[in-house]
Amino acid sequence: MKDKFFEKETIFGILFCFLIAIPAWLLGMKFPIIGGPVFGILLGMILALLKRPAKLDKGIKFTSKYILQYSIILLGFEMNLFNVIKVGGQSLLVMLFTLTASFITAYFVGKAMKIDSNTTTLIGVGTSICGGSAIAATAPVIRAKDEDVAQAISTIFLFNIIAVFIFPPLGHMLGLSDTGFGMWAGTAINDTSSVVAAGASWSSGAGNNTALAFATIVKLTRTLMIVPITLVLAIYTARKISRAQALGSDDADNNFSFVKVFPWFVLGFVLTAILNTFLPIPASVSETLVAIGKFMIIMAMTAIGLNTNLKKLLTNGLKPICLGLCCWFVVAVVSLVVQHFIGMI
Repeated sequence: MKDKFFEKETIFGILFCFLIAIPAWLLGMKFPIIGGPVFGILLGMILALLKRPAKLDKGIKFTSKYILQYSIILLGFEMNLFNVIKVGGQSLLVMLFTLTASFITAYFVGKAMKIDSNTTTLIGVGTSICGGSAIAATAPVIRAKDEDVAQAISTIFLFNIIAVFIFPPLGHMLGLSDTGFGMWAGTAINDTSSVVAAGASWSSGAGNNTALAFATIVKLTRTLMIVPITLVLAIYTARKISRAQALGSDDADNNFSFVKVFPWFVLGFVLTAILNTFLPIPASVSETLVAIGKFMIIMAMTAIGLNTNLKKLLTNGLKPICLGLCCWFVVAVVSLVVQHFIGMI
């Protein structure tokens, strides 16, 4: 894409997404269980039904691709690597098993249901890592279409809502400890806001914040899995396209290079995480930068909504939901099983 940020037509589209993102952000603040990105996609898809000036298209495409990548970099300021190391020893094994189980499930169920490979990958990544942020990081690497992203985000959102309501009572039925529930919620609920909501619900009943604090740290630690997964997917995408070029396939991109799919923005995410850990950055500054990053994600989701065919999304909606259910169920069960064998519950 040759669109530049400072091109006049690009700025018009970016500002258009910015304005739509404001009410989506406000709605997300009022209804955190749903979240701003979901409202952004919904508002974008509704407005996509209306005819808009063609001069907005460049900026909308720029926002859905580049603003999305820049937002991931800013999310690194939410990470403290010392907390990651502290919790990592306890949670790494659970994360590895849930991640593997989610991708295996996504692959075989997606194949059986004949779901588009990009949608399958995004749902698998969103379920196993960190919901919308993981989908946002993965989409440009695998060259996913906006419809694929909207489909995956919508599916992940549905199970986030369900998890907030059913995880605390299920945890009590299973007799989980505070740390056991925190690990379960942190590894099996997709979005940070939903993890916090479930952890807060459990902690209010338990009379302390152990589960909430542990779940939040586990969830943020889980976010770091974005780095190796996007790198692996970049290599896979590069090899896939190289094979298509060698075979002379109609799907081959003769202008393709590995540099185009390498997730440079993920290196930025790692850098900001390192800076936040080792430099004396005031908490208020880090929180502001993270808030800006999350608002930029809402802008990008708005742009994706604006480029999504709502009719097509609804027509193809049931299969991805079934896939999401399978992945989510497997991750939740595997998390509990692994915790049982390592003696956490």
